Amino acid sequence: MENPRFPVSVVMQRRALQNRWQSEIWEPVSVLPGHSEGEPRIVDEQPAITRWVYPRMEIMLRVADADGYFLNVSTSEPSVFVLWRLEGVRAAPCHLTVSYSEASSWMDGGENVDRVPMAPEILAWVSEFVVQHYRPQPKKKIRPESFKSPKDRARI
Repeated sequence: MENPRFPVSVVMQRRALQNRWQSEIWEPVSVLPGHSEGEPRIVDEQPAITRWVYPRMEIMLRVADADGYFLNVSTSEPSVFVLWRLEGVRAAPCHLTVSYSEASSWMDGGENVDRVPMAPEILAWVSEFVVQHYRPQPKKKIRPESFKSPKDRARI
């Protein structure tokens, strides 16, 4: 089975800061359904904020991550997680995921990962995948240790 993919574009924002240690901050602000063509380009420029759109990105789903997708779409604020890196003077998105587990692994590895709200079209696509592929893990029974003496039960 081929991993399904959803074409998107990512909008990254640079905000100027009045701070003696840091002059600007980078952050993703949206993940837009559908590809746009061309190279990354400025789509909004104001004195303190500049936004770039990064076309030709995609979200890929894997059956092995279905539990991470389920955790995401079952929250009150489903998100797309954007891993981004500085490339010269500009921040660029590198990878996208809708899995809580994968995003957590990226963060544990020290990567720059930010969340943006998931667009309704992406949410519908991921939700359909979850319905088809997510299987909850069976609950494990905790067996009583009644065969042990009371002093052995208290020992940890």
